[in-house]
Amino acid sequence: MTSFTPAELGRRIGSGLLSFPVTHFDADDLSFDEDAYRNNIERLAQYEVGGLFAAGGTGEFFSLTAAETEQVVTAAVQAAPEGTPILAPAGYGTRTAVEYAEAAERAGADGILLFPPYLTEAGQEGLARHVEAVCRATSLGVIVYGRANATYTAETLARLADACPNLIGYKDGTGDIDAMTRIRTRLGDRLTYVGGLPTAETYALPYLELGVTTYSSALFNFLPAFALEFYDAVRARKHDTVLDRLRDFVLPYTEIRDRQAGYAVSIVKAGMTVTGHSAGPVRPPLTDLTEAERAELAELIERLPAPTT
Repeated sequence: MTSFTPAELGRRIGSGLLSFPVTHFDADDLSFDEDAYRNNIERLAQYEVGGLFAAGGTGEFFSLTAAETEQVVTAAVQAAPEGTPILAPAGYGTRTAVEYAEAAERAGADGILLFPPYLTEAGQEGLARHVEAVCRATSLGVIVYGRANATYTAETLARLADACPNLIGYKDGTGDIDAMTRIRTRLGDRLTYVGGLPTAETYALPYLELGVTTYSSALFNFLPAFALEFYDAVRARKHDTVLDRLRDFVLPYTEIRDRQAGYAVSIVKAGMTVTGHSAGPVRPPLTDLTEAERAELAELIERLPAPTT
């Protein structure tokens, strides 16, 4: 059972860096490597974070069965130290998303990240009903993820915030500054706002000015000290430090990431391997980085200055 009320979880999520741990797979048959995953959750939870999102996008939620997802979430809940929030995914069609939300509660998760519905487009009324159904199905705090075929207007989110007391956050994966401005202006502090674009560090400074106090860092998986120092520099508005880190590492990293569709996840697993924390390969339909690309990433990491903390 969660130790956070939805309101408490919303405040906690907004107070620190967030991360989406990768899901560990066996190199031979791509089965879930639970022991390695648990060890990695324990490693990451030693750092001060606002929350960990088990089986999220970087955790290859899209490639997991429902049973595997519950297994991953359960392992994260049991491996994380007390006080580290664990959020679980829900997604696909509405009834399936409800089942994922119910499974998350059984597993002891503290909250839910609601991914876009699978495949089909929908209008604002349909999206609102989708979110309402999931919020009604659980007592956990729910964060909606706006991206792809599920982009929410400020009016829809305001309606949902009134109808769903356990709706605690909005994660933006669109990069639409105009839309984010309208949402933040309309809802104020009613929701916690999370930056959710791939390699969210690139958007962290402008989003902070909109009241987006946190973001999901994929880099935290393999460079936790770097990711936390970057986040602290953003929050302190140390623009020169942030721009230096963007120029020297983050932007060259994104150049590798952008070479293939799906590399936003694959490059994180490559980073895990390079830094001595291998999580195995990605599952199809994703593909792993080539050996040359992995070597290029290793060189980028090697050039990083030692962390100051």
